Parts: sequence; C-alpha cells; structure tokens
Amino acid sequence: MSEISTQNAPELDPSLTGTLLLVVQFDVCEEIQIDQLAQALGIPTVSQSGTRPSAPVYGRYERPPLVEPFEDVLFPGEGKLSGEVKYYDYGVLSVLIHLPFRGDWSSLIRQTAHWMWEVDLAAHAERIVHEKVARATTCMIKPYKRYLSEEYVIFHTRNVSGVWNAAQMLSQHGPRIAQVVRGDSGELSEGEVTEVLRSQISYYTTDLAVVGWNAAFLYDTTAGAKDAVQLLEYANSQLLELRYYDELLTQELAGVYKQLEKKTGTFARWRLAGSATRLQTTLLEVSELTERVDNAIKFLSDMFAARLYRLAATRVGVSDYRNIVTAKVHVAEDLYRYMVDQFNQSRAFLLELTVVIILVVELIFLFRGKGF
Repeated sequence: MSEISTQNAPELDPSLTGTLLLVVQFDVCEEIQIDQLAQALGIPTVSQSGTRPSAPVYGRYERPPLVEPFEDVLFPGEGKLSGEVKYYDYGVLSVLIHLPFRGDWSSLIRQTAHWMWEVDLAAHAERIVHEKVARATTCMIKPYKRYLSEEYVIFHTRNVSGVWNAAQMLSQHGPRIAQVVRGDSGELSEGEVTEVLRSQISYYTTDLAVVGWNAAFLYDTTAGAKDAVQLLEYANSQLLELRYYDELLTQELAGVYKQLEKKTGTFARWRLAGSATRLQTTLLEVSELTERVDNAIKFLSDMFAARLYRLAATRVGVSDYRNIVTAKVHVAEDLYRYMVDQFNQSRAFLLELTVVIILVVELIFLFRGKGF
C-alpha cells in the first residue's frame, strides 16, 4: 500500500463527479418464482457479465434477478428519487437509488454521512417494496408479515481532478475515502484510516474498491463498477438471509428450551416428538435456503470476482453471521438428538409397561380359571 498521510491534502480542484448509490434490501418471502414474475411484469433479468470488461463471463448468477426501474418516487424530506428494484429468487427485494453527484470531498462526506445516519432509508424504501410485493404476491412462496432490511451506501467515481490511477487516489485522498466509507465528517486517526484502507482491492492500476461495513468507495469504469455493485448487493443480501435464519433458529430454540423446562415425566417426554419434528423441519428449511443463497452466484475461474466477494462478505458481516447460524444449527442438532432419545426412552417404557399389564391381566384370569 502506498504511504498515506492522515492530513487532508489541499484541494487541487474542488470538483469530483460520480454517483451515490443507496442500497436498501428487504427479505420479503421464502422464494420468488422469477420466471413467472418476469412474464407477469414483462421485466428483464440483470445482464450477465464478468467482473472485468475484458474478462470471460465466469462470475455468473445461477438465476439472475429481475430488474425493474422506477422514476420520480417521492421520499419525504428528500425530494423525488429514481433507481431500480431487483427481485432475487431467494426472496430478497433490493432497492437501488441513484443520486448523481458533483462537488468537493467535504460535500461528498457530508452527503454520505447524511444518508447513512440521518435518513431512515428503510422506511422510505419500504413504501416502494410494499407496492412491488402487492403486484408480485402470486409469484411469492411463503410471504413474510414482517420484513428484515439491510442498508448500504456506495459511491462510484471515475473523474477526480489530479487523479489518474489508484495509487494517486490513495496517496492524495486516502483519509477522505476513509471518511466516506465510515460516513464520518470528523478527521479520523491514522490508525482508523489504515484500518479502513486495509479493505481495498484493485484489478488494474486504474481501479480501486474500498469496502466497509456499511459503505464502499469505487474508483472504476462504469462497467467495472456495475459488477462490483452487484457483488456488494449479493453480499448484503446474504447477510440479510443469515439474519433471518438466526431469528428463525432463535425462536425455535426458545420454544424447545421452554418445553424442556417443564416437567420431564414419561408423558412429557412423549410430547417431545412434536417439538423434535418441528425442530428438524426448521433445520431442513435453513439448510435448503442457505444452499440456495450460497449458490446464487458461481465464480468458476473468475478469481478477482471471488476475491472481491470474499472481501465484501467479510466486511459486511456475512462470515460472522454465518458462524452464529452454524453454531445455532449445531445446538439445534444436539437438541434434536436429545429429544428423539428422550422420546424413544418414553416409548420403550410405555411398551414395557403395556407388556407387564398384559401379563398381569393374563395371570389374573389364569388364577381365576379363565383364559383369554
């Protein structure tokens, strides 16, 4: 990495141009029937492309999302905004809002912080989502009553005064990039700047991506940025799905613990069969949904796309949530085996008791001189 000063460099030219992209995603159902929805709405799937314009098409969606543009949607207090909605087959709707930008770095940092911390993006975007869901209900499997959401901010630029490559971008504007990614207008410490810029990746000397927990900075061509945005959306949608699995497992485990705290007599253990069945059904559901989401994109031999995805997944928290969900799955599996064992013990006891009762009855009739 080039040596970077933590002091803001003097503005050679106050202007830079680009696009601020606001991503708000909602988990609306278990599955969306993409082909059926495409026919119903007459909208296309997202174009398939490699992560680099000259690269083979090796980073591909297994089932590309549908893309539906929208224009001049009123966001109270923010004016009319335009963008697009993407429908993913694993039940996620992604609202992508495009905000053209031209100004100086200070203005960019203020705007980024504004959209990150001062605006309830989910509340605004949810109005759009409810409208889209109403039209797509017949193509949705197991719609949810409550939607989990994730927000992410991306700034893409190709034109920065005095900058011709990634090295110049980092050396001249590293601290400002860190402020954009953090959404913080205050001057960051050297350690914090270094930490933020550690999450950078480049393919050519003329492109750069710096990925953070809730924002990313892209210095790239339009085509290159488009693919990077798709991977960032995908990583965030994975996080959203893992949050749903986490809640689902938490609720199911809470119900199991509550039942186990009750009396543990023979008949109580007999009733564990129903809970064990529900828990096993939940585990199978989580396994099926996780596999569908994980296989949504195939990287094959596009190693840069794979590295960019791994970076994004790590930074937005996919890896952490996956570990949480995996731990709960293991707990659920142990509980399932325990409940099945308890049920089998109860069943064996009742069978033995039944045999004893039959023998006692036979003996009674035998001593009375009667048989069955």
